[in-house]
Amino acid sequence: MNQKIQLTPSGRIRKSPYYEATLRCGVQAFTVYNHMLMPTSYAGPEADYWNLVNNVTMWDVACERQVEISGSDAYRFVEYITPRDLSSLQVGQGKYAFIADENGGIINDPIILRLEEQRFWLSIADSDVLLWTRGLACGLGWDVQIHEPDVSPLAIQGPNNLPLMNDLFGDWVNDLKYFFFKETKLEGIPLIVQRSGWSKQGGFELYLMDGTQGDKLWEAVMSAGKKYDIKPATPNNIERIESGLFSWGNDMGLENNPLELPLGRFCQLDKSAEYLSREALQRINSEGVKNKVVGLVLGGDALIGGCESTWQIFSDNKWCGKLTSVAHSPRLNSNIAFATVSSQLSEIGTKLTVATPWGSRNATVSSIPFI
Repeated sequence: MNQKIQLTPSGRIRKSPYYEATLRCGVQAFTVYNHMLMPTSYAGPEADYWNLVNNVTMWDVACERQVEISGSDAYRFVEYITPRDLSSLQVGQGKYAFIADENGGIINDPIILRLEEQRFWLSIADSDVLLWTRGLACGLGWDVQIHEPDVSPLAIQGPNNLPLMNDLFGDWVNDLKYFFFKETKLEGIPLIVQRSGWSKQGGFELYLMDGTQGDKLWEAVMSAGKKYDIKPATPNNIERIESGLFSWGNDMGLENNPLELPLGRFCQLDKSAEYLSREALQRINSEGVKNKVVGLVLGGDALIGGCESTWQIFSDNKWCGKLTSVAHSPRLNSNIAFATVSSQLSEIGTKLTVATPWGSRNATVSSIPFI
């Protein structure tokens, strides 16, 4: 039943600085992410997908909130919350990192930006990192100040991103390495420009540092992008699964630890700096991980629209895991998914069965990324 359900606005669900612009551009759907409205569709998931992989798109990702950490113990604190070694993190550089609690559970997986020697931003996924870090800092008693600054990212993603960025900012953006950033202005609008984004199509994120100028920034990018046929879009479920990009709250959460994901290069369990999850993660690593996040290829007709809740997975009629994200890939012409399964069933080529709302589907464990 295709029942339309409206979202009731309130002060607890914030609008982004680009909200009015997204309405003008024909946004079709929103979700709530970090207590904010985030666009999820303009022309539809597949049309948005093709715009992203073939051209250039602009995303309102202001919901990607920043948690600013400063003070004389800021670096010590940022090292403490992650199993990733940040000793080589430079001013002007960001790094992807897991934030893990005392049990090894994943609190979030932000990009950590180093703005000054003792000033950092955590560019977060959808969980209450601000509250968790403030509580932790209070308990530790260290000299750190933590707040949410007036910062709202706007993403430019797609293979034609660089010509557009050159037109907007000049040739210096060509020299930015991935996750590195620079503070600048566009038509007087204060920004941080970082080479990053939640797709594998290439792009940048513009961290707007004055929320009153969101509409002006949107229109400036849209105007410059006309000759590249820029389209408004959103983080795309199809492309991110193809590319092996995991979503906190869907593919991982507090019940998972970083060692379950195929992202071990982002954890240095023996790093010299003190960190909260050291004992738990070293124990898990020594005992062996019980579950692993894997890719699946599912047979049958195209599964359109993803899954609103997890789907159960079975091996020889015994429950062995759950499917957390799914999409039909137009480029592969197949159904692809992420799932958490028992470690002994995580080898590529393992045959499984997924219970979908439309009946059982055969599935095969696949490598990640799919493309």
